Amino acid sequence: MAPIKTAWTRLIRFVAAETAQVHIGEPIDPKLDVGLASVQRKPIKAYEIVGSALSPAAQVTKTVLTVKELLPPLSKEEIGLVRCLGLNYADHAAEANLAKPQYPVLFYKPVQSLIGPGATITVPKVCQPVAKHLPDYEVELVIVIGKPAKNVSEAEALDYVLGYTGANDISFRYYQMAVSQWGFSKGYDNTNPLGPCLVSSSAIPDPQKIPLKTTVNGEVLQDGTTADQIFNVRQTVAFLSQGTTLLPGSIILTGTPKGVGFVKKPPTFLKGGDTVSVYVGGGIGTLVNPVVEESSPEKAKL
Repeated sequence: MAPIKTAWTRLIRFVAAETAQVHIGEPIDPKLDVGLASVQRKPIKAYEIVGSALSPAAQVTKTVLTVKELLPPLSKEEIGLVRCLGLNYADHAAEANLAKPQYPVLFYKPVQSLIGPGATITVPKVCQPVAKHLPDYEVELVIVIGKPAKNVSEAEALDYVLGYTGANDISFRYYQMAVSQWGFSKGYDNTNPLGPCLVSSSAIPDPQKIPLKTTVNGEVLQDGTTADQIFNVRQTVAFLSQGTTLLPGSIILTGTPKGVGFVKKPPTFLKGGDTVSVYVGGGIGTLVNPVVEESSPEKAKL
């Protein structure tokens, strides 16, 4: 199976100032961290891409558009299904005093949880007060599947990867630790930033060399690398495709390195007014998102 080849290297999805419509494009500046530029209100110019992000036939044009609002690189309709791995970094397992899993720990979350760069992370009322529920940050590398993958081998696994993006798998620890299934505690609406860039797999030949960092209110709390994954990208795609078809557009969040808040003494947690940033290397960039605690209707009227 041949690797997926795209005409673009870094893809963004955005509302254009010129048209007020949603477009996809390739940033003109190949080194620009579009996530940081967006929150800093710096100009972002992109060559329009004609076609679908999931189609190898999509072409980069010479039409230049200005980013008015940066969106997740794929729409919810394109993504369809969100798979996530838990406890997939050796250093994270060690800090949590948990044994390394024998097989990938898989959970799912709804696409309604996904938000874009700069969008607000909402702490739902069911997860308040925050000192009890411990809203937590998790920087993650995200795999984007580009063609149907079933029963693939580790040797061919990367041939099915369209590209990579970043995510912040916001987790609410109280409900996560109360039950064995994590979908509820990690699947609330508008809690999971995704993006900012989708980088072609051809531009990241070795996904096990990607730096990861989380900063909350200017303080670096996670600083790791995908080299510490227990199940690497090849192993993850191969394992999850056994007996199951991974459809184009499917995304896989691959876990987080050490430094999460709930294991700290005392625990660190996100609260309204915080700003959390997660950086994923390889040209993917930084997701910067404010945190707001959802208010009751009564409070909202005040």
